[in-house]
Amino acid sequence: MKPARFDYVAADSLDEALDVLSQEGAEACVLAGGQSLIAMLNMRLVKPKVVVDISRIPGLDDIAAEDGGLTVGAAATQRSLLEHPGLPRSHPLLARALPWVGHFQTRSRGTVCGSIAHADPSSELPLCLALLGGEVRLRSKAGQRRLAARDFQTGMLCTARADDELIEAVHFPAVEAGAGYAFTEFGYRHGDFAVVAVAVAVSAGKLRIGVGGMTDRPEVRELPMVAGDALDDVLNDLAWELKGADDQHATARYRRELLRRLGKHAIEEAMQCRG
Repeated sequence: MKPARFDYVAADSLDEALDVLSQEGAEACVLAGGQSLIAMLNMRLVKPKVVVDISRIPGLDDIAAEDGGLTVGAAATQRSLLEHPGLPRSHPLLARALPWVGHFQTRSRGTVCGSIAHADPSSELPLCLALLGGEVRLRSKAGQRRLAARDFQTGMLCTARADDELIEAVHFPAVEAGAGYAFTEFGYRHGDFAVVAVAVAVSAGKLRIGVGGMTDRPEVRELPMVAGDALDDVLNDLAWELKGADDQHATARYRRELLRRLGKHAIEEAMQCRG
């Protein structure tokens, strides 16, 4: 299929992009890497009046250290984040999760912020942002506002972004000293969206688990520090709490079993990785 007709604006500055969004509102779509948007345009799932390309705006592809964390600009690709110097040491969860995101070809075009904006409940980067307690930085002509990841993604492919806003950057906060991190997922082919994905952070006396693919948004929970049969019981309780859903990819029962198995594997790996 081919997209419906639309106007195309290759913005040279952030102000130009925000002017178009202010004028067109819900009739405009933002294009950065295009790995999700182009497919949706071709299938006519979205029919914008105008597409605003922000990929050429100077500075929007920056990845900068800030307060011990990383701030990733709207045009920064997944590949550039994966290859960012020192990422395995500074943000081990991202270093573990990014190789699961699509394929190296799509990571070379797809953007980090685009994945956050798309808000697929099985997507790896929204899950990592939620587990780490990151934030989304939105910009409009009226100014900037910051939303915690838990407040930004409101449902399947739904966010709290207003029609005249774009994601200027996302911020992944500093990792805790001595913490251990792990990420794993199950999909039918590498590069597909996960059926279930699990991210884990373990620090002194605290265990956090993030789960994607079970509900319409990433779910983050703090669990007791237990092992063996007690851990099995905790994960079973979590699986029944989240329930899962039947669809063409898997049954709810299968998703619950994936969470039990993947969760235990990830928690044990994160515990072993603590510094």
